[in-house]
Amino acid sequence: MPASPSTARAINDRLALRLLQQEGPLTAGQLKQLTGLSRPTVADLVERLTAAGLITVVGESGEQRRGPNARLYGIVADRAHLAALDVRTGGVFVLVSDLVGRVLAEASVPIGGDTGTGPAVEQAVAAVERTAKEAGADRLHTLGIGAPGLVDPATGDLRDSGGLPAWHRSLAAALQERLSGTRVTVENETNLAALAEQREGAARDRDTFVLLWLGHGVGAAVVLDGTLRRGASGGTGEIGFLPVPGTASLPSSSDCDGGFHSLAGAAAIGVLAAQHGLPVPATMDGPGAAVVIREAVAEVTAEAVAQVTGEAGDSGAARPEAGGLAGSAGSAGPGSSGPEGSGAERPAERFLHALADRIAIGAASVVAVLDPGCVVLGGEAGQAGGPVLAGLVEERLRRMSPLLTEVRASTLGGTAVLRGALLTARDRAQEDVFGHQNRN
Repeated sequence: MPASPSTARAINDRLALRLLQQEGPLTAGQLKQLTGLSRPTVADLVERLTAAGLITVVGESGEQRRGPNARLYGIVADRAHLAALDVRTGGVFVLVSDLVGRVLAEASVPIGGDTGTGPAVEQAVAAVERTAKEAGADRLHTLGIGAPGLVDPATGDLRDSGGLPAWHRSLAAALQERLSGTRVTVENETNLAALAEQREGAARDRDTFVLLWLGHGVGAAVVLDGTLRRGASGGTGEIGFLPVPGTASLPSSSDCDGGFHSLAGAAAIGVLAAQHGLPVPATMDGPGAAVVIREAVAEVTAEAVAQVTGEAGDSGAARPEAGGLAGSAGSAGPGSSGPEGSGAERPAERFLHALADRIAIGAASVVAVLDPGCVVLGGEAGQAGGPVLAGLVEERLRRMSPLLTEVRASTLGGTAVLRGALLTARDRAQEDVFGHQNRN
């Protein structure tokens, strides 16, 4: 049954708006070419969307030809303003953007662990309001929040989770009350990071993958056939509670100590580094763990380059890329498979081997159940390890599992949560703004 004229117009409008969002400003001729629509149909939809205030002329094509240059049409970016909020145990990061996702203002606000729930919530809400004002936004259309812990898939509320500040659970309601008319949504931080890596980061060519978050704590997000899987209670990927060998106890329903968190969380990484004689920052959170790993990788990389260069002499041998060092670092010999060290000689290399052993324990459990074909090491620590750490983990997975799995390092790191929150807010705002046009 053919679509009615109104339905056909709505489909064409959404197609054109999606292309303008993805490709940027386009001429009517380019829209015709990309959509396959006729010239009169494109002319009608351009006129219709311009009259609705959704697109406008933003310049000229600059094509060298006789007559005037073709007009470039773009989405009216200030039609709606969006905000994204990354909620951490020690504070918040916030940014405000326009409808096409261009960042207009951003800020970070630390919140001390001894701050009461009321004052902490007030600091976070005030940070959003200040950032919106700085961006020139009179009103926020949609606010996306990324937070640690379980998000109830039925209500969208952040559930009580052990070890997390109480103000986390009060923040969304306070923002909804204070920002009248703003749509406020909450999503687990690791899920948002996975969406960002899929859209803008290391998993852009993957419909199925697992993001293993390595930051202050650990977590995982599962994307199967292009769809984020949250689970019956929103707990898919709570890998910090996974019972693993190498810990002194078992985790409980309210405390992940004794689970995978105790092997690969930031504090555990700090202890492991100290055991190998490496300097450790005073604060071992996600960024602190990243510093330790990044310095270890840099040392191993520099030593490998120096060794290869020295052996090459004047032969003109190629200088190795950083990604190729994973193989050499992974060939330490029989002692490399233990959970606390390897046969490698240098402290930084021994540390990276031991860390890869630990990460592989959690990754292997996920791979055995889901067979995702790709694991992205996310978070600040995952990004800091780069292809060297990813290669070491991949080598261990090949030994531990018959399922072929590629391991990649995050390209977004700790910023992935904020990017994912913004992408989610933008999608929902555009659906509302563009869909409202189609209903008129």
